Amino acid sequence: MLLEAFSSAILGLVLAWAYVHRLPHRLPARPLVLSTGVAGALFGAFLAHGALDAGGFLLTLIGAAVVAVASLSLLLRPAGRLRRHSATA
Repeated sequence: MLLEAFSSAILGLVLAWAYVHRLPHRLPARPLVLSTGVAGALFGAFLAHGALDAGGFLLTLIGAAVVAVASLSLLLRPAGRLRRHSATA
């Protein structure tokens, strides 16, 4: 269990680091992104471990990666500014 938690935290940190370097203009501050990746991965590992009842190390890491990526995707901003026109214009 400890190895799963440590591996999930490292996986979340790596995924967040990849997001920060790939999309720096569309993300908020770096510490927020890194902590969100780690927290998402740990929560995903917790969910996968509980749902699968220790079904396997690889499945737990896959669950951690899915929730970490989903958490990080919530931080993304739109690429360009949205231009909204009023209905009367």
